[in-house]
Amino acid sequence: MTIKDLLSYRIHRLANALSQGAARRYRAEFNVSLMEWRVLALLGDFAPMTLKDLARQSGLDKSLASRAVSGLVSRGLVTRSAGREDAREVSLRLSATGRRTFEGLMEAARARDQAFLGALGEAERTALDEAIAKLTLVARQQARPEAWSGGTPAVRRETAARKPRGRKAVVDGAALED
Repeated sequence: MTIKDLLSYRIHRLANALSQGAARRYRAEFNVSLMEWRVLALLGDFAPMTLKDLARQSGLDKSLASRAVSGLVSRGLVTRSAGREDAREVSLRLSATGRRTFEGLMEAARARDQAFLGALGEAERTALDEAIAKLTLVARQQARPEAWSGGTPAVRRETAARKPRGRKAVVDGAALED
């Protein structure tokens, strides 16, 4: 088995192919990057949002989300205002121009989505939805340190420290000898 056979690698490759096609289309038709598209899509559906919430929901680092928002603000697609509960927090919304751009982007996204789903039969689409839901659940469980073999790195080090002298232990991939 090679890396190319791993499910996570194959899904990553598929996600990259999907993203590259989207990025080209959204740049050509709407002059927005994929990051900007994510920001516009989230604000279009869930505004007002704080930068912190936007970064978390988009899966972007806060600094990358901030950069994308700044570009959209300078182009008049997004507006910033003081937060309702905390004036130090910035509330983000689409401008009227941003709303029109969002609507065009979502129309293009739905057309792309239909093209992908159209390649599958109804039973395949149902199976895909179920498989994605199951894999997402397992991936979230596996993301927790306690799910890793042997626990967290600190637990593995503590366990290795308790091993009898003269034996080898593996801690974070390194062989240790007492």
